[in-house]
Amino acid sequence: MEFISGILQPYKEIVGSAAGIVTIGQFLSGAVMCKDIYKNKSTIGTPSMPFIGGIVIGTLMLKYSLMLADTAMLVVNFAAVFLNVLYLSFYFIYSNNKMDEIYKPLSYGVALVGILLTYTSWEDPTLVEYRYSIITTVLLLLLIGSPLIEVNEIVRTKDSSSIPFPITFMGTICSTLWLLYAIILLNNFMVFQNIVGLILSAVQLVLCFKYPKKQHKKRS
Repeated sequence: MEFISGILQPYKEIVGSAAGIVTIGQFLSGAVMCKDIYKNKSTIGTPSMPFIGGIVIGTLMLKYSLMLADTAMLVVNFAAVFLNVLYLSFYFIYSNNKMDEIYKPLSYGVALVGILLTYTSWEDPTLVEYRYSIITTVLLLLLIGSPLIEVNEIVRTKDSSSIPFPITFMGTICSTLWLLYAIILLNNFMVFQNIVGLILSAVQLVLCFKYPKKQHKKRS
């Protein structure tokens, strides 16, 4: 890895800037999903988890940004929370099953945020930053891979509607760029994080191309 890092070192700023821009692009990709919802006048075939998960992870990462006193991370994650709140509000308008699609998963997310923020208040200050980073990384990877929970159903119905293609596509590019950046920095933790994220996103992209999203009829 040191050899590759040496080759890429002159491009550190370019790779870092590109990764940041694509990350913001990934946040904006939720607008494409909202466009589909508006077009169909229904949320059928569009999961709410990317938006709810974005709010939860963004909130937790805001706390991590405060721990690190990192202004750039703070701005990025504030934008993530703000945009996903807007997307979820739009989703709410067209949802026909608000209890299962919004209320229940959102209540679980709020509870999780409450528990983890409480944890940070009593954990040993010398350990909390490292342990909290591990927790948020695991949750982020679970969010990225969550559509794969329905992989059997996707294969059975030959329909990848449960996979948010715009977010997954941008996430694949994002993970690739951050992986390159992690290699440049020789940060093994970031390398592992983005390799797993890249694999999870790539598998979902394969499913999207193999089993294209089907059109769903609006409920009466």
